[in-house]
Amino acid sequence: MKTSVSGALLAISVTAFAATPAAAEPETIKLTVAASHPVTIPWIALIPKVFIPEVDKRLAATGKYKIQWQQAYGGQIYKANATLTSVEQGITDIGWVFSYLEAAKMPLSQVTTYTPFSTDNVPAMLNTMTELMDTVPAFRKEWEKYNIVFLGATGSDTYDVFTKFPVKKIEDLKGKKISSPGAPGIWLRGVGATPVDGALTTFYTDIQTGVSEGVLSLATGVLPTKLYEVAPYVTRVNLGVVFSGGLAINQDRWAGLPKEVQTALKEAGAVYSKTHGEDLMERHESAMKAIVEAGKTQNPPVTIYELPPEERRKWIDQLPNLAAEWVKANEAKGLPARKFLEAYMAGLRKQGQTPAREWDKNL
Repeated sequence: MKTSVSGALLAISVTAFAATPAAAEPETIKLTVAASHPVTIPWIALIPKVFIPEVDKRLAATGKYKIQWQQAYGGQIYKANATLTSVEQGITDIGWVFSYLEAAKMPLSQVTTYTPFSTDNVPAMLNTMTELMDTVPAFRKEWEKYNIVFLGATGSDTYDVFTKFPVKKIEDLKGKKISSPGAPGIWLRGVGATPVDGALTTFYTDIQTGVSEGVLSLATGVLPTKLYEVAPYVTRVNLGVVFSGGLAINQDRWAGLPKEVQTALKEAGAVYSKTHGEDLMERHESAMKAIVEAGKTQNPPVTIYELPPEERRKWIDQLPNLAAEWVKANEAKGLPARKFLEAYMAGLRKQGQTPAREWDKNL
């Protein structure tokens, strides 16, 4: 019996289809990502909104791997005082490390605290710190010595003064008790105010009960905590932005991941950092407007006052040489603090910034 041409072609097609292997299923990798802060905090919200989708998108392009994410935010696994150790010990695979609270363990990460009035541009500061992470071995080692790999940087919006009394000139702050989140309290040395250590969770009560008379803080933090209710006088000083830490992954977990996954995590971390910087710049101004709107009917209503340039200049010039103090203390520990600070200031200028005080010129 003759086989028809069409029948032969059909047989060949069926045979060929049967011989073609099915597409391989992507390998599933389980990763836990966690944070001490809730997703109402801008940079934490961007972990599920930006970082994770960016990782997934990159891995989906080849289909070789996929991540099964376990997410735990808002202190479900650990609190703010354990962000570094929790990633270091593998309590979480990936987490936001609050280096701002780790001055003793991560001294170079504090450089922005000792160089106020250098920039109010969050992206410029984040870009500079990220470049330093790539080019200064001592900075990178400061993170890697704790068994973690840096993925992306985070920072704050610029600091201003929120008080229960009007501030028209810097002399109005002399002798006043002003709450501050730890290290930035040293900035008050330029105006003769007394820093009172606190946090966003304590500022409202501290002012309400007379422990302090105002706060050195961020618009993005004042708005959700309603600090404007007890500190309705907002003085825009623009003391500058600070580096607060970043996303990191446990080094042991990192070493066991395929190269493609490592690349996806690094690239997603860069996108996360870039998005965070742009987002924070927008949030600062919108928060200021929202504070005025929310407090317009209270008594007294919220009032925003721009500290005159000459008064701001006085504050800047009256500050002691914070950078030199920081360099001396850290070089005594064997750290390349001078070179690091000089590289940081040079990096800001490279990003188009003009520091109001050139901290690297008189060390």
